[in-house]
Amino acid sequence: MTWNTPNLLITGCSSGIGRCCAEGMRKRGWRVIASARRADDVAALRAAGLDALALDMASSESIAAAVAELRGLTGGRLDAVFLNAGYGQSGAVERLSRAALREQFETNVFGNVELLSHLIPGMRAAGRGRIVFNSSVLGRVAIRDHGAYVASKYAVEAIADTLRLELRGSGIHVALIEPGPIESRFQANAAAARARLEAREAVVREKRYPFTLGPEAVLSKLVHACEAHNPRTRYPVTLPSHLISLLRRVLPTRVMDWALAQVK
Repeated sequence: MTWNTPNLLITGCSSGIGRCCAEGMRKRGWRVIASARRADDVAALRAAGLDALALDMASSESIAAAVAELRGLTGGRLDAVFLNAGYGQSGAVERLSRAALREQFETNVFGNVELLSHLIPGMRAAGRGRIVFNSSVLGRVAIRDHGAYVASKYAVEAIADTLRLELRGSGIHVALIEPGPIESRFQANAAAARARLEAREAVVREKRYPFTLGPEAVLSKLVHACEAHNPRTRYPVTLPSHLISLLRRVLPTRVMDWALAQVK
């Protein structure tokens, strides 16, 4: 790697979208620093030839240690970050415990904000940078039995929109990628999270939603968000994400509620 090689940090690279994007961006000439929560996943990333570090987004100590390691790897120069780490959990809102909601936000929201508080000053000093959040179509609309996850993604959207205003004129661009159904371990991880909180064995009911795409669909959006001279603020991915972005602007709320209530 040379000094001119851009540095990109990607969180949540153990599988799925994160792993695909880490390998894809490396092929495009980026120096990718991939992170994962578990030590065995970090080892697997290194075995695949990626720079990798341990990062648990729910832990302030882990974030601080990862930032210190990142600065050692990059000499303090970070050109872009893709905030992909996160998970979902299912369950009705009326049964949602405070602990479950807090755990959801610790990883999906609070960790992103804390990590960025370490990274943004360096980008400001350099006068450039790209911050890309992996949100969801469920950051734009709600579906039943996913209240904690939906709330966390609505929060991610709000944080990104606010950051975009606060960083205006700094040379730092903020973008949201909003996937619909993507092939990943999302359902298995969601089942494991719910089982852990309820102290029971995980039961995975895999369901393939219509118009599901592979994680490379997200990679193409990340490429544009990181490399385009004028990146977009939002990147819907998959037909449902594009369609919902349109419908929520034109349909009355009650009609939209009826349509979303059909999603199971």
